[in-house]
Amino acid sequence: MDGNLLIELESALLDDCTVDDIYAICQGKAIPEALRPDVWQVCLDVRSKMDQLAQFNEIFDLPFQTKLRRDCNCFVEKLGNDEEDKVAVVADLESILTFYCKNRNLVYESNNGWVELLLPLLSLKLLRSDTYNLFEAIRDTYIPKGCVKNGNVFHIFRLLLQYHDPELCSILDTKRVTPDTYAMSWFNTLFASTCSLQVVLAMWDLYLQQSDPFLVFFLSLIVLINGRDQVIALKSASKEELISFLVNMPCNIEADDVMDFCSLAQYYSLKTPASFKRDLLKVLFGVQSSAAEENVVSQALCLPVSVNELVENASTSSENSNPDAVRFFLVDCRPADQYNSGHLSTAFHLDCNLMLQEPVAFQTAVQGLLRSQKNAIEANSNAGGEHLCFLGSGRLEEDQYTHMVVASFLQKNTKFVSLLTGGYEAIHEYFGDNMIDCLEDHDPLSCLVCNKGQVQYGKSINNNAVSGGNGSLKRADNRRNNNPPPDPAERKPTIDLFSKLSLAMKSKSAEVKGKLFDYISNPNATVAPVPEKHVSRNERNGKRYRNVAPVFSIGEDQDDEYLPSASSDAPQQPAAQQPGSNTENSDDLVSIQAYLKGPDVIRSFKCQEVHLNGYMYDSYLLVTPTHIIVLRELDRKDKARVIVRRPLQSIVKITAKKRHRDLITFKYGYPEEENLVITDMDRFLIPNASDATELISKHIIKQT
Repeated sequence: MDGNLLIELESALLDDCTVDDIYAICQGKAIPEALRPDVWQVCLDVRSKMDQLAQFNEIFDLPFQTKLRRDCNCFVEKLGNDEEDKVAVVADLESILTFYCKNRNLVYESNNGWVELLLPLLSLKLLRSDTYNLFEAIRDTYIPKGCVKNGNVFHIFRLLLQYHDPELCSILDTKRVTPDTYAMSWFNTLFASTCSLQVVLAMWDLYLQQSDPFLVFFLSLIVLINGRDQVIALKSASKEELISFLVNMPCNIEADDVMDFCSLAQYYSLKTPASFKRDLLKVLFGVQSSAAEENVVSQALCLPVSVNELVENASTSSENSNPDAVRFFLVDCRPADQYNSGHLSTAFHLDCNLMLQEPVAFQTAVQGLLRSQKNAIEANSNAGGEHLCFLGSGRLEEDQYTHMVVASFLQKNTKFVSLLTGGYEAIHEYFGDNMIDCLEDHDPLSCLVCNKGQVQYGKSINNNAVSGGNGSLKRADNRRNNNPPPDPAERKPTIDLFSKLSLAMKSKSAEVKGKLFDYISNPNATVAPVPEKHVSRNERNGKRYRNVAPVFSIGEDQDDEYLPSASSDAPQQPAAQQPGSNTENSDDLVSIQAYLKGPDVIRSFKCQEVHLNGYMYDSYLLVTPTHIIVLRELDRKDKARVIVRRPLQSIVKITAKKRHRDLITFKYGYPEEENLVITDMDRFLIPNASDATELISKHIIKQT
């Protein structure tokens, strides 16, 4: 990280920044070691959290205490630290984990990943209470629930692997090698148990900036896909040999690989249906999920996609979307009579009944589907995409045939296969009163969903029953007879979205011809999507300093004292030697008393100069009508060195700690159009600092 970015990040940390601000500054780069503790605390939102360990009674009496202590000792023995360090690390480990178990009413188990997860956090050399807060936050936020044998985490990971690499998934399934046999520690420790410390620190720097707990799934996916050739070569090996190889695959990652590793994970995340991640966040990382939700995940045939994502995807112009983003090719597998009673205009019809009744015709239809998909992609159609989304009726008794069709594609190792959750019934509900505008060829007299309460699927509709009137059927029939539609106030709040979708789906401006089927393409969307973006570092500070003089303010930026522990034995470069500072020759020694009595000195303040690495130097802060000057005391009596000489006009902001009002930061820079550019800063611990800041701010104003 270059010097300007380092200063900007340092400044942001003093200004109560957010994780978005950090991402905007760092843009996925590694975090400087000296700033990592502060950055991680911001990313995990624990910077102002109370000392929870203050509640710990220091009694180590858990039923499994002996096992916990033994595991802590064994773990630390492998680190190779000095004996004195080992004792301290073991004490911290045992205290943190004992309190965590008592505080959360949890039972410690060997190999549950807790000890390994603490290693990168202990390397930050924070106070024990801060380390505990980080550990608790990372467990709550980034470790998915269900990391147990046959847990939901591993069912979900298998669906993801099947979606992106069905051949590799099939090989592992054939060997009965399930993800919980090799990836347990990957998910439990975010790779801390298999990768070197430097790799883990670099990986977590990027991981925490993303604020995406789902990223561990894609990191794990990349580990497998990068090693797929070796896995395929081992398909004749024993199950135990294959598992042993898979478990240790992340060990090959080096620190220089981390950037590419995480970039690939983000690429695969982009090429995965967003609703899969969004809908499963509650199951994986929520406080509580229902047994029904977990059961659905474990029994899923392939990756599920929500109706919201499907419909909005079809309505978004392919010309304006990210070329790597998911684009669906929708395959409607309902019987012909159901398809003809209503369907999305972007849907390709593949009758699931053909698979059993006329296998040859079914294979011909599949070839037509693949040709139509290819033609739609080449025509850049809204309805054309690499990702196949299959659609059934939404009723289990009928969708078993749809599942057979999906399974046939999976058996051929077809990539990007998904199934619409809820089927056509979910689409029908999604559009509600607007189905007439948004569904193609919708016929309420024969639509099985419109007559859901009166008939069973597969049976004819009784005309008397229809005339008897179900609510949705009556509304549709009224529209057919040109009766006025319901009052707009009664319509669903998403009417504008429906109108947009209807226009997008029905603007058929090109035809893609297949040998067996005509496929309608829809390239003209009415509204271009707004691309998602992170806050840029040039936008973070808004318009505070446009065409205005420097502003003095007391920033209540953090609740905790900013005196980070030293990360290096080498002191920070003095401000006098930093580029951009206006200083005297720092080699010249001066008499303190003579300088304090100088004719231009308005007032002086005894203080301590505070460096980022925690070093503090006894100093004097002198205020003149035009400058602030800092003298650093030397060991020699009455001797000092001029460290800082700054024009008052260069001070653009003065901030103080919320809990430590005497810790003052002077920030120097200049306004650039709508933004404030911070070029440097100095920190001082000044007793009764308000006197100094009032005096300096008063003279800053006089300069303008």
